[in-house]
Amino acid sequence: MDASFTFDPNSGVAQAVNQVISTGASFVANYSVTTIGGTAFNFTGYSGAASLTKSVSIGSSLYALRSFNVSLGTTGSDPNLTLGLSAANTIGLKEGRYKYDVLVNSGTTVYRIVEGDVMVRAGVTSSV
Repeated sequence: MDASFTFDPNSGVAQAVNQVISTGASFVANYSVTTIGGTAFNFTGYSGAASLTKSVSIGSSLYALRSFNVSLGTTGSDPNLTLGLSAANTIGLKEGRYKYDVLVNSGTTVYRIVEGDVMVRAGVTSSV
């Protein structure tokens, strides 16, 4: 699911966006990010990382099951943040609810920019 949202680094609050991943299929999510002033968020000088896990509850084994490919806008006027998983990376996921988040950093400052639930749905067809 694609989404547009405003990000305020000073708020310390991530945007909540839920996603759906189909096993055995490629997954891409595009986010268009703006500042509280309504202009394109400038990702120049930022890097990003994103992970998927089954649970973040107390007592769970908190580790990333998958790491997303993360792409950030390369110019000051490109507010796009893109997440991706290849079909090979989704095929081994079990059906159910997962959690994900996206971290971006500029220098030593790290922000959680997006987080949410992911519903993984099993497919019927095993290969193309």
